[in-house]
Amino acid sequence: MLNNLFPKVRPRRLRKNKTIRDLVSETKLFKSKLIQPLFVSDSNSQKIEIEAMPGQYVHTKETLFKEVDELLNLGIKTIALFPNISKNLKDSNGTEALNPENFLCGLVSELKNKFPELILITDVALDPYTDSGHDGIIIGGEVDNDETLKSLESMSLNLAHSGSDIIAPSDMMDGRVGIIRKALEAENLKNTIILSYSAKYASNFYGPFRDAVGSKQTQGISKDSYQMDKRNLEEALKEARLDLNEGADILMVKPGMPYLDVIREISSNTDAPIFAYQVSGEYSMLQLGIDKKIFKHNVIPETLISLFRAGSSSVITYYAKWVAENYDDIS
Repeated sequence: MLNNLFPKVRPRRLRKNKTIRDLVSETKLFKSKLIQPLFVSDSNSQKIEIEAMPGQYVHTKETLFKEVDELLNLGIKTIALFPNISKNLKDSNGTEALNPENFLCGLVSELKNKFPELILITDVALDPYTDSGHDGIIIGGEVDNDETLKSLESMSLNLAHSGSDIIAPSDMMDGRVGIIRKALEAENLKNTIILSYSAKYASNFYGPFRDAVGSKQTQGISKDSYQMDKRNLEEALKEARLDLNEGADILMVKPGMPYLDVIREISSNTDAPIFAYQVSGEYSMLQLGIDKKIFKHNVIPETLISLFRAGSSSVITYYAKWVAENYDDIS
């Protein structure tokens, strides 16, 4: 029995002050491991605060460039970019996503030209471009997997040719990683990284994000038919293995904190880096609690450390910039 070792063994010896706690800590929070998500509009004349996400904005192209410059100076070198597309460019098939000269492709090229050191992640899914708000093409009253794959292939090539370092299929269509990897290899885009949203759950924590990109569902079809069931864990491991076999380089679990067990399971049973996404609903809950003085800002690093402790290699978080500005001052 461990109790019989007392008083020879006293774990509190290694907790007696901050310096010792820092020396023996098992999990570290580094800003180099954080990715800042950013929203940008093709039509706004000024940046607009997202009502459901206090402190986060839908940027114009000009304010986006300023924000990226600030992030790089703070040591945040990776962003995940999400577009808010004008309604007049949306249709049932998300056709604008297939336009190699669309707003996002042009913006990616400009960003990479101005900030070559920036690592740029772009999302591969049709929901910002469809008038239904769905990630794929609706045929016969359901999101058609195989027809959607054709669009995802074209969209991926557009973004890779534009300069995206990492393309991130978040649609949860079966077989999309293999289709995308084959297309990238065929066009000599072999160095483009695929970050697969392998375990993207049909979560209730995505609402503020959908406000930010203008992708609220307008048809009654449920995303439950293609995003993962929150009751399933083994299925997440199956999805992860399938995506790795199809050519994914990195795997994503989304959301983050409600699925710490999924992060642990996948990280323990695969040899790929695992990214977690601390999603918009998680951010909003924390920020509203902070703004109402229910708790202090020190809940931010605590939540992020939980994601790393579970097995995440990196975390996409709306708090990346805040951590870079403030974390050294937190006790």
